This record gives sequence, structure tokens and C-alpha cells, in this order.
Amino acid sequence: MKQGNAATRFALPARLLHWLMAPMVIAQLLIGVTMVASLSYYPRLLAFHRQLGVLILAFAVVRLGNRLMHRPPPFLSTMSGAERRLATWSEYLLYALLLVQPLTGWATLSAARVPVTLVGPVKLPGIAPHSIDVFAVLRECHGAFAVLLFATFTAHVCAVLFHTLVLRDRLLDRMALWRGRPAAPQPGQADL
Repeated sequence: MKQGNAATRFALPARLLHWLMAPMVIAQLLIGVTMVASLSYYPRLLAFHRQLGVLILAFAVVRLGNRLMHRPPPFLSTMSGAERRLATWSEYLLYALLLVQPLTGWATLSAARVPVTLVGPVKLPGIAPHSIDVFAVLRECHGAFAVLLFATFTAHVCAVLFHTLVLRDRLLDRMALWRGRPAAPQPGQADL
């Protein structure tokens, strides 16, 4: 099977959702850090952080549904069994965090009786009881999940960079929106 054909790539909806969500997650992490570091911008950033969190949650639900409907392409032959297991479990962890992180943010606001406004008068319902104790626990969880999401996201990017720049096994082609170049024939392979 050639590296560039459709069987070695994720389905188009998965690729589109991946590349739409990546900048949202990066922006959300940066906004979260900036909110903590700069109190003068906190109210403006918090409003944007809430709406972006809702958008990420919606995309994550759609992405999970798409992932359950479409089988991923086979792993590359350059990946060992341990690396394949690690890639699978890190994918599960990323999906879980992309769902849990916005939900804990929403629940934290619900516990503080702060509405999450979508557009104009449209607000999300509360999903946690109003309680200062619940708020404190959820806020700590939201921060811990953010650190875990950042670490998992960073590991994901580092693994892709390692495969792309060091191994040069064209792993990125599996998720790329663009068409990959045909793989160069390996020494000893017959031309087809």
C-alpha cells in the first residue's frame, strides 16, 4: 500500500475537525495562562474563554462521534507495539480531556451561579449545585486538567515532530489536509 493513498489517511471529516480544533485548544490554553497572569485583562479574557470552551466541547462531541463512526488508518510500520499502544492511549486521553475540561469549567461556573452565555439571552443551564465547596473542588480540577491537557497536547506534537523530522516516515500525511508526495521507493523495492 502506498503511503499517500486514502487507506493510510484519516477520513476527511476527522482531518477537518482535527485542524479546526488544534488552534482553538492552543488559544484556550494561552488564554487560560494569560487570565491567571494578568488580572487587568481577566474579565474580557474570561468571557472569551467561556465561549471558546463551549465551542471546543461541541467540536469534541462531534469529533468523538465521527471517530466512533470511522475506523482510523492502520499504524505505520515504523511504530513498535509499545508505541502503538502509547499512541492509542494518548488519543483516548486527549478525547477525554477535550470533553472533561470544558465540562469542569461549565460545572465550576454553575457552582458559582455564574451563567455561561452563548449569544444574547441564550444561556447554558447549570450542571452543578450552587456550593462554594463544590466550586473550590471543580476549580482545582479544572486547573489540574488544564495542566494534563497541556502536557498531553505537547507530547502529541513532539511525537509528530519526531516522526516527521527524525524518522521521516510521513506520519503527518495521515492527518494532513493536503496531498502528501508519493513515498520514495526504498532500496530493494521493485518499481510498480
